[in-house]
Amino acid sequence: MPRINLLPWRDQQRRERRVGFYVALGAAVGFSAVVAFASYLLFGQMIDAQEARNARLRAEIRVLDKQIEEINDLQQQKQNFISRMQIIDKLQRSRPEVVHLFDELVKVMPDGTYLTSVKQTGGSLKLEGVAQSSTRVSTLMRNISDSQWLRDPALEVIESKKDSGTGDDFTLDAQEVSLDSTGDDDSGPQMSGVHGVRRPAHMPVITGLTR
Repeated sequence: MPRINLLPWRDQQRRERRVGFYVALGAAVGFSAVVAFASYLLFGQMIDAQEARNARLRAEIRVLDKQIEEINDLQQQKQNFISRMQIIDKLQRSRPEVVHLFDELVKVMPDGTYLTSVKQTGGSLKLEGVAQSSTRVSTLMRNISDSQWLRDPALEVIESKKDSGTGDDFTLDAQEVSLDSTGDDDSGPQMSGVHGVRRPAHMPVITGLTR
């Protein structure tokens, strides 16, 4: 016996389409949720990996900073060592200058003149002494100007004491010529017989030598 569908066929088709739409919508929502969850996991892994790289870079930066500090300390130690070597070298080269200074002071002092004090500050000299007259002081200044180891004499004061019969007290400044300026080495102007040398009759008396 044939079956007769009494329901309108359009309503049936509409319900089927509605069901299909809901099914498709649920599938889309589910797929979107899966994609979102997978993306969350992926981005989480990427963030963790980047944080691990950042931590490794920070650790390496700290190591490099420590190495830079050590290099800076070595550079400072090197500069200090170079400075000490320069000071030692300067002292080594300046040792003969004392001998030249004493020798030259003997040479430039004219007769009738002697020193009571010699003070040295760096390359500057302050000479104090007594001369029979101001002419002797002028001669002393000319001798200093012509000297190889002394230069730039400048008279500070001269005081006459003829009443006491001791002569004129004078104070003058001069500059010492270093070995570097003269271009000589330790074999510069030689003193003959440094040990046991006989002092001439006009050799000045030098006291109070300070550096």
